[in-house]
Amino acid sequence: MGNEDKDITSDLGYTPLTLVADASDEGRGLRDVLRKRLGISRRLMVQLKASEEGLFVNGNKARPYDKIAEGDKIELRIASETSDEIMPQEMELDIVFEDEHLLVLNKPAGVIVHPTVGHYLNTLANGVVHYWQSRGERVRFRPVNRLDEHTSGLVIVAKHSYAQQQLSEQMKENKVIKQYRAYAYGHPPESKGEINKPIGRQTEDPHRRVVREDGQQSLTFYEVAETYGEEACALDIRLGTGRTHQIRVHMTSIGCPLIGDSYYSEESWNASALADRVSGIINRQALHAISLGFEHPVTGEPVRLTAELPEDLRRLDQELRNTREEYSRA
Repeated sequence: MGNEDKDITSDLGYTPLTLVADASDEGRGLRDVLRKRLGISRRLMVQLKASEEGLFVNGNKARPYDKIAEGDKIELRIASETSDEIMPQEMELDIVFEDEHLLVLNKPAGVIVHPTVGHYLNTLANGVVHYWQSRGERVRFRPVNRLDEHTSGLVIVAKHSYAQQQLSEQMKENKVIKQYRAYAYGHPPESKGEINKPIGRQTEDPHRRVVREDGQQSLTFYEVAETYGEEACALDIRLGTGRTHQIRVHMTSIGCPLIGDSYYSEESWNASALADRVSGIINRQALHAISLGFEHPVTGEPVRLTAELPEDLRRLDQELRNTREEYSRA
């Protein structure tokens, strides 16, 4: 990408958001108009008020309680921020969508989203920060959704605080449609259904989640997309809630652990001939965040994005088909 594609924040030091007041805004305070029209949070309003470049009406510096008239041009200038604590690192990125407000990437398996204690490099954040710096953009890394290290697929990164606020609200209200493709051992009890079981931490291992009565309410919707004999199936999964390891825990709870998932596997499947056959093809849970649907945080337009299956899952799918054919001929 050349310089002509640079984000406006690289030149101005802020992201501008504008709107024109309509008849319903006449006589209202600026703060009220922004809350009604843009859903500005109290925290962001405080930041805008404190900034010398935060709020403008008709090109003039404005205060939150200034009265608004129909036709006024209101401008928010959201200051650019950088992730100075994240070390930039060049890496190949699979960018599915990007504009001045958000970035959506197809994360490969084996990469964590954000640096953690003792793991400061080789994360998605390192690569994104390097990418933005190489283009001269001043942007802070703000992931809206996260995936487990060994789950591949779509991750949304907001490029400023307003976009993050709006997308986070959509996540809380379950307005972000998240669909996954999974490959599991066995078959669910029905070809299409839901798993509504509470999930909580396991007492012996706080990193591990289990179904337990005192856990958080958790809802997963599934539909069988393909069967491979009696031993495996492909599933299209949609989340009704977003708990840690939710899909993996729920599928194991109905006797269909994900292929390749060493953490939530069942010994009976681990010792099966099928497990031995696919062991050289996939060495992580067979789970991919294949599509996302949400409202654009600024324009309000619907956004629908997809990410093709990675190579290891395509090979797994083919091997399962081969197995099915061999069994049918036997």
